[in-house]
Amino acid sequence: MVDVKKNGNIWQYSTAKNITFIVTKDCQLACKYCYLVGKNVQERMPWDVAKNFIDYVLDHETDPDFAYESVIWDFIGGEPFLEIELIDKICDYIKTELFRRNHHWFNSYRFSFSTNGINYHEKAVQDFIKKNRDHLSIGITIDGTEKKHDLNRVYKLTEKGSYKDVVKNIPLWLEQFPNAGTKVTIASADIPYITESVLHLYSLGIHEVNINVVFEDVWQEGDDFKFEDQLMKLADAIIDGGYYQDYACSFFSEHIGKPMDPERDNNNWCGAGRMLSVDATGNLYPCTRFAQYSLRDKEAWIIGNIKDGIDKNKLRPFLTLDRLTQSKQECIDCEVASGCAWCQGENFDAAQTHTVFERATAICKMHKARVRANNYYWNKLYRKLELEDLREQYEANKREVKPEIC
Repeated sequence: MVDVKKNGNIWQYSTAKNITFIVTKDCQLACKYCYLVGKNVQERMPWDVAKNFIDYVLDHETDPDFAYESVIWDFIGGEPFLEIELIDKICDYIKTELFRRNHHWFNSYRFSFSTNGINYHEKAVQDFIKKNRDHLSIGITIDGTEKKHDLNRVYKLTEKGSYKDVVKNIPLWLEQFPNAGTKVTIASADIPYITESVLHLYSLGIHEVNINVVFEDVWQEGDDFKFEDQLMKLADAIIDGGYYQDYACSFFSEHIGKPMDPERDNNNWCGAGRMLSVDATGNLYPCTRFAQYSLRDKEAWIIGNIKDGIDKNKLRPFLTLDRLTQSKQECIDCEVASGCAWCQGENFDAAQTHTVFERATAICKMHKARVRANNYYWNKLYRKLELEDLREQYEANKREVKPEIC
């Protein structure tokens, strides 16, 4: 039977501490679906804040908050590569300190980036990549076809689409990171372009397309049926075209759309609280989505600072989060609950009160539409694979039959 390509695993998933530097809140783009509502050019991380934060983390190696086998040092903005000189200095200091301290994270770390790809080709970025290649994970965000991409991912001053400036860097990126995947975001207006966009990304040589709908309440009446229709068409294209052998799309997974046992499956979807983020002022957050520039209606949820460290009482609510503590009964009893995601930051921002225990459900209909299309995809694929397997067995049996000698 033909193998079906699966989505790649996150490096050291569940055994790595995720630590994020918000190095800048500036970006060349003003993406229309971006949750970073407070981007600006003023808030850039000073070197002394970055250094003091690293020292704080490494000084607490035995603290339960940092008792992980490995670490992912994540850099975001805005657009992180706008601060490549600072990032280079930060990474050099991390490597030096891990070695000097004989820290248990030495040789078990990654530097992780999600970039818009616009300045990926620049010398400073490429020099950084060459220096740190063996410990790097870089994803370039490209949304699909030029029409789909430029519908949302536009320059902040001119609203000119950024597709041409991004796509020219894709070959270099894939040469350096051949197994890298891209992240695609779907909002209401670009539902009609899902199928052609995923196939377009495959044609560029991107073998893994991680794609999701926005968590915010942007969905219009009937969007779920349009979404399902697009996913059915995409399923047909992937299966009929044989793409499933070498390409993956995260919309289709064998593990979604099933009931969940309240006791056995009572986990939190999101990693907020287990992650740690720092901004330009040295404030600490359970996730970047709790920084002020990520919030529409709420005040930032600060859990400490680089001088005083983490306030355990402010972190405590995140350590008690699970599916049951934040879901409505209809979500707990839902027959297709598995795979229905949430974002802790959006839960907080959309809640009626100052709480992280109120699950936002704006994507409910979209998840159910995805499940229906997902069932279609796997039923069709397995029927095809079974038929191919039967044909192979039939041909093999024919070859093994020897003529009788009279």
